[in-house]
Amino acid sequence: MQPQLNIVMLGHVDHGKTSITKALSGVWADKHSEEIRRGITIKIGYADVEIRKCPKCKGTQAFTTKQTCGICGSKTEVVRKFSILDAPGHETLMTTAIAASSITDGAILVIAANEDCPQPQTLEHLMVLQILGIDKIVVVQNKVDIVSPEKAKQNYEQIRAFLKGTKAENAPIIPMAANYGINVNALLEAVYETIPVPERNAELPVAMYVARSFDVNKPGSELTRLVGAVIGGSIMQGEVKIGDEIEISPGIIIDKKRGIHKKLHTTVTDIRCAGEKLEKAGPGGLIALSTLLDPSLAKSDGLVGQLVGKPGTLPDPVNEIDIKYDLIERTDVQMPSLQMNEPIVISVGTAISVGIIKNLKKGVAHLILKRPIVAEKGTKVAISRMASNRWRLGGFGIVK
Repeated sequence: MQPQLNIVMLGHVDHGKTSITKALSGVWADKHSEEIRRGITIKIGYADVEIRKCPKCKGTQAFTTKQTCGICGSKTEVVRKFSILDAPGHETLMTTAIAASSITDGAILVIAANEDCPQPQTLEHLMVLQILGIDKIVVVQNKVDIVSPEKAKQNYEQIRAFLKGTKAENAPIIPMAANYGINVNALLEAVYETIPVPERNAELPVAMYVARSFDVNKPGSELTRLVGAVIGGSIMQGEVKIGDEIEISPGIIIDKKRGIHKKLHTTVTDIRCAGEKLEKAGPGGLIALSTLLDPSLAKSDGLVGQLVGKPGTLPDPVNEIDIKYDLIERTDVQMPSLQMNEPIVISVGTAISVGIIKNLKKGVAHLILKRPIVAEKGTKVAISRMASNRWRLGGFGIVK
């Protein structure tokens, strides 16, 4: 069964996002060697979760991830399946978090009970949800097991005050001790009730954002056994089947100095979802497509930020772009007006590019991009700016 929707896991570094992902799915999402060494999420992690329900038990106790009910022993039924995107919390990795948020249908915002709320990335991640218009949100108050009841209540009140006036103002707040699996059933119920499966249109031309890419061949593999590049991401509309011809845009750079690029064309040879083989895939969840492309193109996430579609259906990549923008007022760092020739980072879908401001007029910035992107008119854009020697979320806009 293909997952029906994507849910991004957001929150400040070390507040327990990856632990909650494991409590829900059984999967430790940090698999990259540098992630394991440093103990933080760097790449977008992912895992699939089945929400199961006991036909005999009532209320919160009926929700579980187990095939057998732990209360009455009845066989449970799958009522929802979703993919978790575990986004980095560290502020220097905000663009990756923005990429994860851009392919999601809802969010779980994690806030630790043992620290004051909001922490810097808690604030930034909620800004991202506001910018992208994501309003299907569940809040987890994690680590309640390491604070006193009085401290947990004080933290709860801080969370409520922090959420007031935002898209998460009425979001359920679920207390958890993720390392012990406490209140997993309550979180599953909240997700089921708060984040519905959106309506999909499989008749539209397929469009898929690439969030990860891989060379799955082991060193020393025989040439006759090599497997082509694998791209992973989320289909936003339409369907793709094994044997389909696809186009990948912007593709590869053939003249970096002049910004000339070439779209890639290939064939889908296999479709996988959490190891399960599919004949076709549509919107919802994270999927992996095996292709006939040179596997070196996909190594180390080399194709992240690309857009996949049927040949001739994708908009042309652009090296220049106009953005109607709004800046964010921040209390933690000064954000002056945009300046001519200022470099900014823009995030569009899963694509990230540095742009140099060449013109400013009536709230519209004209950018010359360091690398081409595919961006249709009306697409939402997140803007990061350099402040205090770090890239910080500084604004948002739409493509003109």
